[in-house]
Amino acid sequence: MTDVIYLPDVSFVGDPLGCTSMDFYGWDEEKTIGFLRQSEIKHGRVAMFAFVGYIVQSNFHFPWAQTLAGDMHPSIDLSPEAQWDAVPANAKWQIFFVISMLEMWDECGGGAAMPHYTNGRQPGKYPPFDAFRDDVHFVFDLYDPFGFNKKMSDETKERRLVAEINNGRLAMLGIFGFLCADTIPGSVPALSGIAIPYEGNPMIPFEGQFSYF
Repeated sequence: MTDVIYLPDVSFVGDPLGCTSMDFYGWDEEKTIGFLRQSEIKHGRVAMFAFVGYIVQSNFHFPWAQTLAGDMHPSIDLSPEAQWDAVPANAKWQIFFVISMLEMWDECGGGAAMPHYTNGRQPGKYPPFDAFRDDVHFVFDLYDPFGFNKKMSDETKERRLVAEINNGRLAMLGIFGFLCADTIPGSVPALSGIAIPYEGNPMIPFEGQFSYF
């Protein structure tokens, strides 16, 4: 496998538990590193969405209806966590369903169009929707849907991926900073003036609506 590690060796900082030298699920080290890099890139992308979404939800109220019944989006007077709690359960299930389908498409390599990220695929490279477009319905690819980057050099792609990984790491710290500031008063002094106290649990997405327990 090539193109797995894009950053300098900083294992004394980034891998204190030595995970990159372990063999997850009976895999060899190469597959384990592919799994870890894919996980890091994916979590970084989610964190970047969450960080930007938190800022937007804190400052902008969408003026259109949120549901078919005509219910409006929650007020920005609520914290983003409380706004999420106010979203109807059915809407949350729709969001999680789409996420699950995207995850499944990634894991199956886009209908076997690409190998799994533990078997040679570049970690972080999401499969195209060619098979879905051919057999089901037209849909844009998640990456470069208009083909603007087809002629991008490998060096530029690698540099941008390194930037994405670093930005994702920063976003993970950033979104948890927001969550801590809202749920643990005074835990993030820099945000004390803008944090909106939240008494719920941001780790329970269906709090008060659905639970297995």
